Parts: sequence; C-alpha cells; structure tokens
Amino acid sequence: MARARKPEPVAEPATPPAALQRPPAEVTYADELARLRAGDEGPRPPGWALTPRAVRAFVLGDEARGVRKKFVGDAALVDRAMVTLATNRGLMLVGEPGTAKSLLSELLAAAISGRSTLTIQGGAATTEDQIKYSWNYALLLAEGPTPRALVPAPLHTGMKEGHLVRFEELTRCPLEVQDSLLSVLSDRVLALPELPGSEGLLFARDGFNVIATANTRDRGVNEMSAALKRRFNFETVFPIPDAATELALVREEAGRLLARSGVPRVPPEDVLELLVTTFRELRAGQTAEGQALERPSSAMSTAEAVSVAHAVGVQAHFLGRGDATPADLVDCLAGAAVKEGAEDLRRLRAYFEQRVARMGGAHWRAFHEARHRLPR
Repeated sequence: MARARKPEPVAEPATPPAALQRPPAEVTYADELARLRAGDEGPRPPGWALTPRAVRAFVLGDEARGVRKKFVGDAALVDRAMVTLATNRGLMLVGEPGTAKSLLSELLAAAISGRSTLTIQGGAATTEDQIKYSWNYALLLAEGPTPRALVPAPLHTGMKEGHLVRFEELTRCPLEVQDSLLSVLSDRVLALPELPGSEGLLFARDGFNVIATANTRDRGVNEMSAALKRRFNFETVFPIPDAATELALVREEAGRLLARSGVPRVPPEDVLELLVTTFRELRAGQTAEGQALERPSSAMSTAEAVSVAHAVGVQAHFLGRGDATPADLVDCLAGAAVKEGAEDLRRLRAYFEQRVARMGGAHWRAFHEARHRLPR
C-alpha cells in the first residue's frame, strides 16, 4: 500500500519591510504561525500545513499560546469552512460587503497553505488567462508552446503546488469566466491543450482547493450557474450582532491602522461610540428603540467603520489638535455614508435631525452641532 505523502514544509515568511502598507497574513502573523507549527502534532488533512485545531486557533485566537483573535464571527462557521476545504468541494463565503469574508479567506489560506497571495480579483474585465495561465509571447514565437513559455496564473500555481486559491468577488465575473472553474472543481484537473501529451493535463496536488467570496448587496452582479453552485458549499458571513463586540473590534483594528500611519492615539471612546452607533443604526434602518430610519445605499459595514475611525484619527493628529472630536467624525463620515449623491446626503442629514438631535450627552450634542460640516 502506498504511503500517504507528508505535507511539504512551509517556508518561513520574511520579516515585512516597514514600507509595506498591507503585508499578507502569513507575514503579519509569522510568529504566531511558527508557534502553532512548533507544537502541532495532531492529525491533519493531506497537504495542510497545520492541523484543523491549529487553524481554528489561528483564526479564532488562543490566549494560552499567545495567538490573537482575528475573525469575530461564528466559530461553527469556521469549523464548517475547514471541513469543506478538507474535501473536494469549493468554499463560497457570501454576505454583505464588509463582513470580513475576504479576511476569513485570507486567514484560512495563510494557516492551511502557508500562502494567501494566490488571489484572483473578480470583475467585469477578468479573463480566463488571468485565472488559469497565459503565455510569454517572445518564448512562444521562438519555441512554440512549451512549459517554459507558459506563465502560470493563480489557479495553475495552486493546483501544481497544492495550495488554496482565493477568488474574490466571483459573481462579478462574466458567466463564461465563472464556468471555467467547473472542470477544475469537479475533476481536479486543468487542461492545457496547447501542450503535447501528458504535459497537456495538470492534476491538482493534495492541499489544493478554492475559496470564493461574493457579496449580496452590490449591483451588477452575475448570478452563478446551477452547475457551478453545486460544486461549492455556501456559508453566509453575517454582520456582528453585538454592539459592544463591534465597538471593541473597531477600536482594536483602528488602533493597528493608526499605529502604521504614525498616529499614537486612537479616537476617544465617546467618538468611537458615536461612530459605531451611527453605523449600526443606519445599517439596520432603525434606531436601537425601533424607530424607522432611511438606509443609505452604502452597506455601512464594520470594515467601513474601521476605515472611518482610521481617517478620524489621522485627521485629528495631522490636521487637528491631537484628540479626535465629534466634528472630526462628521468630516470623515460623509465619504462612507454618501455614495449616491443627493439622496444619501439627505438620508444622513435626516438621521442627524431625527436621531442625533434627541440624544443626551455632551458628545451627542457636539456631534449634532457639527452637522453644518456635512457637504452641501
């Protein structure tokens, strides 16, 4: 009987240069991954760099091993995602924009494959050669179609080396591009008809699979074919239900971004409370007490709230007096909430008059008094 192939060791990522704006997860959390690998002796699926228990600890955190929590969401969802990736079915993460679908896919790829950068960004201009492979035309003219002239795209590399491939915004691709995944996900083989003989077929190695994401709110989305849907397991990533948890996440993530921007302080707690409450109520289309509100066209997601908190801190530090104020929040809020021009601006102004004006507390009063800073 043939012996099971042991997964190849994953190279230690290099320390990220200070100039990198956004290093991949396997670089940012290299120390944590190294600690998890050091004591990871349990069973693991073929081709995985870590056991599922260690992957779970990496994503959801483990204080005993000094591993921070990175994904705030349903632990059972993470478990189901890992089970899917250990089978021959793709994983499709769906949900509203900003619910950390891409973050979860990146963390899973970094922990399972040791590499999260085999990424395809879906869009109207995405073509099949950007997904599978293309050619070096100088070599193609000189030698004809040979392996040396082939330029691998993420799917080719993932299948050849046994890594996870991330497909962001799959439903933004044209239907014919989406369906190019059918044979890959069914038979685990990629046809290269230009190459002769056995070189014309690339069979996936252990560890290969596809994590795709799609959001349920954006316009211009192409519906997936029924055939492609059958090859994925679907998991829905929901917004954070608890206000205190969302506030803590915005505080922590904004602090990390601000530190990278050279800003030593996060916005004060009362400013973050204004931000998170505003986002949650506009996102839900109602106040905490159940009063109906008009929802803006923007998703008002947690990720967007983190971006606004980052902008508020940067503005206060470099252009203000150091400590962020409710007026700074008003300045930075419009760009997140106003996506459709006059209508969104009207909805945001109505929120200030219907909700903010009636709230108690000095920070709410200052927030309301700064409403004149909204664009006209």
